[in-house]
Amino acid sequence: MARKDKRRLGRGIETLLTGSLSGAPEAELLSEVADLDAAEFQWIPVAQIEPNPYQPRASINPTELQSLVDSIKQHGILQPVIVKPIEGGYQLIAGERRLRAAELAGLQTVPARVIPDVSDQQIFELAIVENLQRSDLNPIEKARAFKEYLDRFGGTLSDLARRIGLDATTVSNFIRLLDLPPEIQKDVELGKLSMGQARALLGLKDPEQQLDVAKRVVVERWSVRKVEKYVSSVRRNSEDRPTAGRAASRTPHIDRIEDLLCQKLGTAVQVQVQRKHRGKIVIPYASEEEFERIVETILGRPYEELVR
Repeated sequence: MARKDKRRLGRGIETLLTGSLSGAPEAELLSEVADLDAAEFQWIPVAQIEPNPYQPRASINPTELQSLVDSIKQHGILQPVIVKPIEGGYQLIAGERRLRAAELAGLQTVPARVIPDVSDQQIFELAIVENLQRSDLNPIEKARAFKEYLDRFGGTLSDLARRIGLDATTVSNFIRLLDLPPEIQKDVELGKLSMGQARALLGLKDPEQQLDVAKRVVVERWSVRKVEKYVSSVRRNSEDRPTAGRAASRTPHIDRIEDLLCQKLGTAVQVQVQRKHRGKIVIPYASEEEFERIVETILGRPYEELVR
């Protein structure tokens, strides 16, 4: 799909979900993903609507879903779902919670906006934005959705970030969570570990060490700052750090700067103090994509512009 400009899809998604698709300030933005004049309003049988294959949400909070069911029983569906026509019926683009709740409420039909000629890439973008803005995904669900999008459709992190209205560093930080062991990812999904705590664990290179520390974080209820400090101390004492004599010249503010650089660049930056007022700042990267993202973050320009 050709990108017309750098405008953010996220700023227009609310209009798409509310039913009025034309005459709104966001209409021009939405024209990037849909023919607004052709978006017909219809009542469609629930049985004819297939799920969105790009839905990033793995589960829906039962309490939230039941609340929506109760609301639909009392007031009906206030916002139409968004679908595209396919052979034999329709495919859901946005509105999974409303559709599930409508089924549980016993509705046979639901109000829908039908948008023809929407590509798979556009459907994926809409699904991500809907969940980001209307009902937050957990960090691992976001990470998987972002990675699947890039794997399926290509492009850079910056491209995706601009499309969904996020910062490229934010998108990268989510994707890096997938480098953690599955057990830790599960703890993040269940809310036992916060994204900040999990990100700090990425500073440890050994998966077994990550698991051991993660258990302590959960059991002893460490704060994010305590995890960051602990990981920094482990890195300083590891084999690839400067010798003890040189490391002695480190000060607390160097540790803090190192942590801030890790957060800003989304990778395990090392500030290596060798002697007074001298040393190295090491910025590791694990892929060409991550290299491009780090360069863009530092220089503040799209990578493709820098290599022309």
